[in-house]
Amino acid sequence: MYFGWLETRWRTLMKAILSLLLMALASAASAAETRPVVVELFTSQGCSSCPPADALLGELAKRRDVVALGFHITYWDGVQWRDPLARQSSTDRQITYDKRLTGGQVYTPQMIIDGTDDVVGSDRSSVLSALDKARPTTAAAVTFGADRRSVVIGAGTAPAGASVLLARYMLTRATQVKGGENAGRSTTDFNGVTALTTLGAWDGKPISFPVEPPGDGEGLAVLVQAPDGRMLGAGSITAPATSLPPAPRA
Repeated sequence: MYFGWLETRWRTLMKAILSLLLMALASAASAAETRPVVVELFTSQGCSSCPPADALLGELAKRRDVVALGFHITYWDGVQWRDPLARQSSTDRQITYDKRLTGGQVYTPQMIIDGTDDVVGSDRSSVLSALDKARPTTAAAVTFGADRRSVVIGAGTAPAGASVLLARYMLTRATQVKGGENAGRSTTDFNGVTALTTLGAWDGKPISFPVEPPGDGEGLAVLVQAPDGRMLGAGSITAPATSLPPAPRA
């Protein structure tokens, strides 16, 4: 009887150890899993240096390993021209980044790579070099529901204050600029953010949020971000293929 009890306890212990090992391996695999690099361009239709950066963002938006977002700021707006995509929330986001990355120097066009690297947005070689050096890992997996009406943030190790952000954006917008530095030019903007909201906090436990699916010509990006700007997770979806042309391959 004693040996039978001991054997049962031994099997139970081994199962528990095996379970812990499998969980550890799964956690390590999740941590090593790559995710898209988040590229944020701070731009304006009122800035004559911005169109080349806007075009570069359009190229990056075609890549499957990049979440490309165009944040149009407000401080270039004036009497002659107001950028229809400009949002105060975009200006505020850039200012927050630049307090950490540039000593408070705010400029356009500026690209922020994965929340931690500052690059001149029109400097193609520097942007591509920064992307090559980026080593994104998934601390928080981002998965959209099959009906596109929900997003799940998976389990992981979360720093205090991590937040889940939702960016809604227009895939393309052509504008005939009638004033300011780009007067008379036709500009094309890519993935221009029209709304940025906070869905909630992420504490390392799986959590789901409802989202409104993108309409024709729209996309959604969900970012999980640490208070110091680091991207912990990212994912995006666009309108269904039935209402949009097929996305070009990278």
